[in-house]
Amino acid sequence: MAKESTFSGMLITLLLITLLSSVALGYVYELTREPIAVAKMAKKNMAIKKVTPAFANNPVDDVFSVPSDGDSLYLYPAKDSSGAVIGYAIETFSNIAFSGSIKLLVGFLPEGNIKEIAVLEHKETPGLGDKMMKSKSDFSYQFEGKNPASFVLKVKKDGGDVDAITAATISSRAFCDAVQRAYNVLPKGGTQ
Repeated sequence: MAKESTFSGMLITLLLITLLSSVALGYVYELTREPIAVAKMAKKNMAIKKVTPAFANNPVDDVFSVPSDGDSLYLYPAKDSSGAVIGYAIETFSNIAFSGSIKLLVGFLPEGNIKEIAVLEHKETPGLGDKMMKSKSDFSYQFEGKNPASFVLKVKKDGGDVDAITAATISSRAFCDAVQRAYNVLPKGGTQ
């Protein structure tokens, strides 16, 4: 004898399935939240080590923020054993990228020269805009050793000194914008 389905029976079943799914999703989120945060922090620490000179402090402990365009930039001072600042890693962003926004970590030496740049996050087109990453092309190497006081952080098409990524001018402009934003907040004279 088959039981006939009713609207209220189907609704109750659907509500139970939704409730159980929500509880399971919340549980998985809580279970993975801490490991994800630890992995992100480890990635950031590795990037800080890559873009600054060898340091004796823990830059994450000395981080401070500076407001910029409705958001904040984070400055991680690298210090030697005497406590003198030997560089900064500046977490910066640009919202004018082709696919939204990008986040970079720009390493500066005290005199303002760029040591190195690491891409933290982006959603640019694979094979085009993602060439801003060192693993994909040599694009970011042209910034190393340059001082934005004399090196114009704009693509050549816009009157600057930067060779744009072929077929990814918008991504190149966003990269330059993020680096310029970082330079604008760099403490002059190497101190906080």
